[in-house]
Amino acid sequence: MENLAQEELKAHLMATDDEFRRLCEEHSEYDEKLEALEAKHALTEKDQMEEVHLKKLKLHLKDQMTEILNRHKPAHV
Repeated sequence: MENLAQEELKAHLMATDDEFRRLCEEHSEYDEKLEALEAKHALTEKDQMEEVHLKKLKLHLKDQMTEILNRHKPAHV
């Protein structure tokens, strides 16, 4: 049940919060880039560094999105 409320809050923020929407879009872009890297048979050293960098960027964005979700939870619940 709480998971449903979380998804509803995310949907609400996607529709109403420009910053949250931007963060989600960037997160998705990085995810797509990671998938493309991981689809390669062998990663070069540069690819491996890029993979680590993208994962760090994604994590940072996720932290920012979680912060926004937490700020809106009490008001939305």
